[in-house]
Amino acid sequence: MNIKILQLFVHLCESKNFSKTANALHVSPSALSRQIQKLEQEMGHELFIRDNRSVELTPSGSQLLPFALRMVNDWQQIQSQLKHQDNELKGKIRLFCSVTASYSHLPELLNAFRLKHPYIEFKLLTGDPAQAIDQIINDQADIAISAIPSSLPSKIEFATISEIPLSVIAPIGIHLFLAEIQKENPDWNQIPFIIPEAGTARDRANAWFKKMKIKPNIYAQIAGHEAIVSLVALGCGIGIAPDVVINNSPLRDQVQRITVPAIQPFKLGVCCKRSQLDNPLISALWRVITTQIKVIG
Repeated sequence: MNIKILQLFVHLCESKNFSKTANALHVSPSALSRQIQKLEQEMGHELFIRDNRSVELTPSGSQLLPFALRMVNDWQQIQSQLKHQDNELKGKIRLFCSVTASYSHLPELLNAFRLKHPYIEFKLLTGDPAQAIDQIINDQADIAISAIPSSLPSKIEFATISEIPLSVIAPIGIHLFLAEIQKENPDWNQIPFIIPEAGTARDRANAWFKKMKIKPNIYAQIAGHEAIVSLVALGCGIGIAPDVVINNSPLRDQVQRITVPAIQPFKLGVCCKRSQLDNPLISALWRVITTQIKVIG
């Protein structure tokens, strides 16, 4: 018994006419008759009562019909699903972001895309957000989460997700510079600073130092932001870090924000090469992400 015979059987049950079924399913009447006879032989029972004009189901045929309908319907559903799957986008997208962004922003941005395009795989690359634009320009990643730099390369497309404030943080508890930061007018030049090594957050820190007329005593320059919170918690100095990093750090309860004149925030967003928007995979992801950004905003 095969699905084609069952399709012929089901249609014949509905039409009750060999000629109509033969024409509808593009077989000759003689071929249809042979197939029905073959099915009857397999079942060991007659399925139709035939006369010159029409056919009627036998009790055995009536018993077979619900089974045949289920089989034909299941077969059609599977065919439809496989056809749809063949039309789905497939491939791999390389995505670069910081460790913090991988859980603070990435899930919300990608959830809708994963539901819409389940056959696209992601290769997640994490690292210093200061490297994000270079990762895109050098074709090491397809899409990145990045702070928008002061000068955005013309070949880069950028969509803003949110504005990220920065804070100055100090360790909680006793430390060598506690007395100094508690003064009404601390001598910031005497306090060790832990700051980003490069990128937009470093630019904001430098601008703040200039505004405050501080010649910073730099204890450490960190590639990435997560370790800034760690070193501050250890009492190595005070740090300048994005709020999203501080809030998501497992050591956030071991540091405190210092009340100081505000540091200029930066804009965080997604970026890719403009030329990559011609790539169906990247274009699909870009559309979903930018739509999601509007919803979040």
